[in-house]
Amino acid sequence: MAKKSAGEAAVDDTLGYEQARDALLEVVRTLETGGTSLEESLALWERGEQLAKTCERWLDGAKARLDAALAEGEEQSETD
Repeated sequence: MAKKSAGEAAVDDTLGYEQARDALLEVVRTLETGGTSLEESLALWERGEQLAKTCERWLDGAKARLDAALAEGEEQSETD
């Protein structure tokens, strides 16, 4: 698991994108439904923030891979 500063939630490095996205959707549904205590709601919110960061990390990685593949394709076109 990634280490973060005291005020920053740790990002869960064990979840794949789809797992994190599905868990985040469940957190949102639970918060929207209501009926939880303030403490439970805060814990859900914090978990949602962690899951959102995990999703963002996966998407950033996918974008970097796509950018690298596109750049490689452009280099190949220039040398052909």
